[in-house]
This record gives sequence, C-alpha cells and structure tokens, in this order.
Amino acid sequence: MPARPIRRHAGAVLIAVSCAAAAAAHAAAAAAAHAAAAAAAHAAAADASLPAGCDAVAAGNAVSTRQGAPSAPPVFPPVQIALRTPVEPTVLPSGGRNVLVYEVHLHNFTGAPATLRGLDVLDADHPARAPLVGFRGAALEARLRQVTLGDGPDDPRRLAAGQGVVAFLCLAFDAAVPVPARLRHRVLLDESSADGPAIGTRTTPLQVLGRPLVGAGWTAANTPSLASHHRMGLWVVDGAARISRRYAIDWKKFDGAGKTWAGDARDVHAYYAYGEKVLAVADGRVVAARDGLPDNVPKTDAGFAPAVPVTLDTVGGNQVVIDLGNGQFAAYYHLQPGSVRVKPGDAVQRGQWLARVGNSGDARWPHLHFQMTDRPDAMASEGLPHLFERYRIRTGASGWEDRRGEYPLGDAVVDFGPESCPGCAP
Repeated sequence: MPARPIRRHAGAVLIAVSCAAAAAAHAAAAAAAHAAAAAAAHAAAADASLPAGCDAVAAGNAVSTRQGAPSAPPVFPPVQIALRTPVEPTVLPSGGRNVLVYEVHLHNFTGAPATLRGLDVLDADHPARAPLVGFRGAALEARLRQVTLGDGPDDPRRLAAGQGVVAFLCLAFDAAVPVPARLRHRVLLDESSADGPAIGTRTTPLQVLGRPLVGAGWTAANTPSLASHHRMGLWVVDGAARISRRYAIDWKKFDGAGKTWAGDARDVHAYYAYGEKVLAVADGRVVAARDGLPDNVPKTDAGFAPAVPVTLDTVGGNQVVIDLGNGQFAAYYHLQPGSVRVKPGDAVQRGQWLARVGNSGDARWPHLHFQMTDRPDAMASEGLPHLFERYRIRTGASGWEDRRGEYPLGDAVVDFGPESCPGCAP
C-alpha cells in the first residue's frame, strides 16, 4: 500500500437536498449545529493536558524568560558541541494539535567538561524570531538521558570530555500555529552557544492505517512521553543506537476500577485483552510470522518470570510483521500461541484476521504491542509515525469523540467499532 501524504480528514456532513425551502433550512441548521458541536469538542480536546515531556507551542508563548541568547560571534575553533538528530520528525496530528516527536544527540568533542545551560528550538527559516520553546534548569534536565561514561552521573547537563547526552523532545503545536518547515537547535553553555544543523519536520510519508483491533475499551498505553519505556527505549543493536518503539502502542483493556483482569490474576484468560482478534491495518505482504512460543504467567505481587528467556530473538514473542511498501513495516508482538493465521510471503488485505492477543515474549500482561518501523525487526529498526484512519476516544465519563487521520497520543480510551463491520470504524 503506497504511503499517503499528510492530511487532516474532515468529517463528512451529508445534507439531504430538498426542493422544499423549509427542509433545506432545517438541514442547513442541523449541519451548522453539528459543525459547532464538533468544533467545540475539538477545542476541548486540544486543551487536554499533554503527556510528560510534550510541550505546547501556542501563539505568543515565546516569552522573555524562555528566549535564548543570540548566536555568539564566530570563533576559531568553533564550539565543539555536536548536535545531531538521527531521525527527523514528521508532523503528527493528535487531539487538535500537530505534534513533533524526536531526539537531539549532543556530544562534547573537547578535552574539557562543558555544562549545558539551555536548549532552544528555533524556526530555521526565521532565525531572528524568538525560540519556539526553550528549556532551562530542571526542565532541561528532565529531557536529557546521559550516554557514555564520564563525570557528573547525577547531572546530565554536565558533559565530561567526550561525553554525550540525548535530549528527548516533543513539541505540540496548537492548530492555529503553523509548524515550521525546518527547525534548528541552539545549545547554551556558560560563555558561548552553538547552533546545530537544520532538520525537516515532514520527513516520513505518513501511513493512514485501518484498525488493528475491534471493539471498544482499548487503551493506547505507553505512547510517547518521558514516562514511556517505548519512547525512552534507546538501544544499540547491530552497532547502531535506535528507538524502534518511538511511536509504539501497547493496546490494553481496563475495567472501571483500573484493572486489566477479573478473577485469577495469574491466568492469562482472566485478562480482558486476551484472545481478542488482531487485524491487518493495511494491504501488504507478510515478511515475518512466528508462532509456538508459550504465554507467560502474568506478573503479580508474587513476581514475574518469562516462559522462555528474553533475547533479541524472543523479545517480541509470537508475531506478525507486514511489509506495507515504501520502507515501512507494521509489526504485531506478544500474540497468543497457536493463533497466528498467516505465514511469510502471504499477501494480506486491510481488515484481515491475523492472530489473537496473547502474552508471549517480553510481556508482563496480555496486550497487543503494535509499532511501525523502517525495518522488519523488533529492535534493530527506527520507529515511524503513523495515523489511524478513524476511531473514537472517550471524553469525560461517558462521552465519545470521533477522530479521523490522527494518532492517539496519551492514554486515550479508544473504540475501533464492532466486529460486524470488517475493516471499518464506528
């Protein structure tokens, strides 16, 4: 299935045309009321709190306390702090905002320690403007993870000679704020500053996917945030540091008490997600399919031990990986043993039944781990952004809101629609 360009899907409003003027007026009024209600709901969703480490970018929010120092005059040699973004971000619509999720790797290439005092995000095509957002003190420290050995293990802002850190960034632009075509990052030191190279913000063609599951009550857990092991899961595999789970989602089911099970917590069958059907999100060809690994006994206060040792070979458990074309792969992990219905080489169609949700591999509780990557490997790949064509999310205690062409950022409770309508949404 070819990748589709970024676009926001507007809800279609069907107005019955009547030759009676009264009927036409009634239809127009109904359409206007529907549009107003939808706009109000969308505005409320846009005001919802963001996940940890995801920062709102609103019109006029670059206040003086967040503005960085201007670029220092050219010096020789230049400031030897390297700034690099391994995977450039792509605008990701979510909840009325346009979100950029990415990392900046910073490395001290000098023989002396350096202390990071700030990190600013700039519009690369308008360098004179105030930073879109800036990080200082504890806000900066919270977004940094130290890499390499060196001094200052308790303060990631202090880089020893040859040491580096990774800044995990998430920028959420209000709908009224244009997302710059290119960004640049400025690191502020004690007496100097250094600008990194410009990066794009629309790098990856976005796949607009169908539903991976059926029914309501699914929680999109462990989506990008500083609290998510997916988002922060930087691994060196095959000699390269990658985040295969950058946009991965753990699809779980909870009851009203916040529990994922009823009955015996050590029995996989007691979990609401266990055994649910897993569907192909798009047309493609199966490049990997595995079955036969046993389910784990779920984790409880008594502890947890995987049924088989967790290795790079078994971490995903029973799985299906589909090549969607254009260097993009849809991967499903932790499937139920004996449930995988496809094999490598099979052509599959969107909505096709692939397997059932299980608890195999590196899974503590039954859930579906779904991710899009640039290679058909659970860890030796880079996670790619993606959208779901249509779903509903719960708003408040009992309300629901329709979403089209978005990614469910945060622990959204999602309804994918009934099984009786294969391949469609609610």
